Amino acid sequence: MPMHQILVIGAGSIGERHIQCFQQTGRADVSICEIDSALRNRIATDYDLRHTFEDLAKALSAKPDGVVVATPAHLHVPMALQAAQAGCHLLIEKPLSTNLIGVGELAQCVSESQRVAQVGYVMRHYPLVAKVKNGLGQGRWGKPLQLTIVSGQHFPLYRPAYREIYYARHDTGGGAIQDGLTHFLDTAHWWLGPIDRLTGDMAHLALDGVEVEDTVNVLARHGEIMGAYHFNQHQHSNETTFTLVCESATVRLDFCTNRLRVMKQPDGEWIDESNDELQRDEAFTNQANAFLDALEGRPSASCTLDEARHTLDCQLALLEETKRTSRWREINHCST
Repeated sequence: MPMHQILVIGAGSIGERHIQCFQQTGRADVSICEIDSALRNRIATDYDLRHTFEDLAKALSAKPDGVVVATPAHLHVPMALQAAQAGCHLLIEKPLSTNLIGVGELAQCVSESQRVAQVGYVMRHYPLVAKVKNGLGQGRWGKPLQLTIVSGQHFPLYRPAYREIYYARHDTGGGAIQDGLTHFLDTAHWWLGPIDRLTGDMAHLALDGVEVEDTVNVLARHGEIMGAYHFNQHQHSNETTFTLVCESATVRLDFCTNRLRVMKQPDGEWIDESNDELQRDEAFTNQANAFLDALEGRPSASCTLDEARHTLDCQLALLEETKRTSRWREINHCST
C-alpha cells in the first residue's frame, strides 16, 4: 500500500482532526503548514510529525501528493488554487468559500491539471447517511417526497472560543448558515439532487458576543421534492434528525444516536435497521480514506467542486435573504 505525502494547511481544531485521521488510515505521511509557531510546535510534538512549515510556498515546494485546506473559509480558494498550481490534489474544508471569487479559476485549474479536488462535507462519510443514499439509489422506499432535517446543539459548549474564531463574522465563514447548515444542504443535495429554489428565515437569537445568525429555517425544492431544514446553535440538547418521507415508507435517521429506522405501514411500528455506537473519528477517517482512494484512481463518494459550488450558491442566496425585510405577509389579529 503506497504512503501518500499529505500536507495539512492550518492546524486549528479541524486541521488537527484531519492530521489525526489521516494518520489513522496508515496510508499517509502527514506534514503541516501553520503560521502560529506555538501551535505548530505543539502539533508536531503531539503527532510526531517529521516536517512542519510556516510558509505555504516552502511547504508546497516539498511536493506533497495532496493538500488539505483547513483554514478559515475565506482563504480556501486562494490557498487551494496555489496548491493546485503546484500540482497537488485537494481536499478543501467546507464550505468551499464565502463568495464566488476565484471559484471558476480553481475549477478550471483542477480540470486542466487533472487533479483530484474534493470538499470536506464529512456527513457523506457517516455510514448511515451513505446507507440512505444507497437505499434511495436502489429505490427501496419508492420515490422520495419530502425531507425534513431538525438539528441543534449548544455551540459554546463545543466551541467555547467561538467569539474569537472564524465563526464571529460572515466574511470568514461564520454564522449558522456557513458553519452548520451547509452540511445539511449538501446532504440533501446528495440524497435528492440539486436545490431549484429556496427561501429562509434566519436571525441572531441567543449566542453572546456575536451578531451573526445562530438560528435558521429553510424551505427548499429539489425539483418536485419538498425540503425543510431547521437548525440552531444554542439549544441545550444535541440532536439531529432526518425524516425522509417516501411513497412506500418513512425513513428516520437519528444522527446523534446513529440509529436508522424505517416505517413501512401507516401508523405502523418503527423497524430499526441499524442502532450502533458511532466512533468519534470514524467519519473523518472514512473521508481521509476516500480522498486517498481517489488519488489512487478509485471511486469516491466525496463532494466534488461542482457540488460544493451548488451548496455555496445556496448559502449565498440565504445570506442575501437576511438583507430583505419585505418577504413576510402580515396577518391581522382580530379581537373578540
